[in-house]
Parts: sequence; structure tokens; C-alpha cells
Amino acid sequence: MAGRKTLIKPIVALVFVALVAGCSAQFRNHGYVPIQSDLEQVIVGVDTQETVSSVIGRPTSAGILANSGWYYVESRWRQYAWKAPVEIEREVVAVSFDSDGVVSNVERFGLDDGQVIVLSRRITDSNIKGVSFLKQLFGNFGNFAADQFLGDN
Repeated sequence: MAGRKTLIKPIVALVFVALVAGCSAQFRNHGYVPIQSDLEQVIVGVDTQETVSSVIGRPTSAGILANSGWYYVESRWRQYAWKAPVEIEREVVAVSFDSDGVVSNVERFGLDDGQVIVLSRRITDSNIKGVSFLKQLFGNFGNFAADQFLGDN
């Protein structure tokens, strides 16, 4: 009996430590933003896309209008246990180019500078709520035209 009591305390302590560790925050980093010393090497009005590429590298995102800009994006996410991840930091460096491919501006933005913009929403409203299978099936009778059954000659 004394052996059981000595085993229970370490097991309870181990379970408690595992629960606390499981509920601690998990952090993930995504993307890449050049460091400030590398960005200072980029000279506005002088450097081109090729020289920027050799100094700070090519980004994963570019402007859609004739390569008008390069965008370096880095974000940090925090997640607690079962909760959805939350973005806690975001940094965007935008390098703009003129029509000749020469750097015209270098800007840095943070999470507080941006706003959420929905670019695409893929939600399809279901129009069949409350309609049974048989009602859908018989509702299609009479919705056919004769030319759908005749082949092209």
C-alpha cells in the first residue's frame, strides 16, 4: 500500500506538468523581411530590380501591374491549445519600381498599418434548405427542352 502512495504523487505531478506545457502558447513564424542594414544598401533612384535582388533577394510576392513593386511579408502567429491561431505581428516591406525598373520607394508597414480586405469570398448560398430529396427530383420534371434530346445532324 505504501508503494502505491509513493507512485501517485510523481504521476500526478507529471500529469500536471504535461497539462501546463500543453496549454502554453505555441509560436510560428512565416515569411521573410530583409533586415534594416540590408535595406539601407538599397538606394532609391539608383538601384534596379537586379541589384535589389542581389542585395536582399527576390520576394515571394510582386505587384501585378508590370512588376511595379516587390513585397516582402513576415508574420508571427500565436496559438493556445485548441484555440485558433492569432496573428500577433506582421511586417511588410514594399519596394516600388518605376517604369524603367529603378527603385522609386522603399516602405515598411506593420500590422497596425494595415486593414483586412477580402479579395475573394467563396461562399455559395444553398437554395435547397428545407426541400426534400423527392421534391428536388420531381421538381426537375418539365424543365427539359426537346432540343436537349435531339442530336446534331
